[in-house]
Amino acid sequence: MLAWGLIADIDIESEKYRWMGSARLDFYAIRRIFHLRHYNGRICFVPAPGFEDYGEPVSYHCKPTDEESPKQEESLKTQQHGYLGSDVKLEDMHWRTISGPFVSVWLHNVPWGSEDVMAAPNAKFSDGYLDLIMVKGLPKLALLSMMSNMNDGSHVESPYVTYIKVKAFILEPGTRVEDATKEGIIDSDGEVIARGNVTYKGNQKPLMAYDKVQITVDQGLATLFAPK
Repeated sequence: MLAWGLIADIDIESEKYRWMGSARLDFYAIRRIFHLRHYNGRICFVPAPGFEDYGEPVSYHCKPTDEESPKQEESLKTQQHGYLGSDVKLEDMHWRTISGPFVSVWLHNVPWGSEDVMAAPNAKFSDGYLDLIMVKGLPKLALLSMMSNMNDGSHVESPYVTYIKVKAFILEPGTRVEDATKEGIIDSDGEVIARGNVTYKGNQKPLMAYDKVQITVDQGLATLFAPK
């Protein structure tokens, strides 16, 4: 799970109310909804079959297709971590983009975000895709209603939610719309991986910079169990 925007803010900033137990999440969610933040940024993705109409076409490096440069790849400095995946050329895939401002961006590969939150009801662990849930501008009461429907996954039916499956994903996080001196938090399964300027516990050094994040997924072919 990867979160940026509202969900990440609730998850991480509610730690100051840990004395409340699990109720801290509900309490802080209401507080954040009524003091809602919007984040500038952009999402680039390779859509799964059936989702090709979402967004606008771009090249792999998130440049409009009419602005591609043959030296783009040479000038880009990329740091890769972990399994590098199958021999697939990402630049040859059909990329799309959606621009903010965003209220929340949530990426899943399993249905449940927690024991009582079905974040991505159509997610399957080994289908070879990630489930991307995006929320942009919406009334606060509509957001409150949507959040209350997360226990059964019906929140994705809201007209304010964009829910798609993707093969690859790039997040370009930006500043808050309300205050350009402040940025956001990117977290994964409740752990901060990046903090922007003027964020909760911003003096702590995160795993990575508050900058572009790329994720790709390969379909699982088999599970092997072997003795030592």
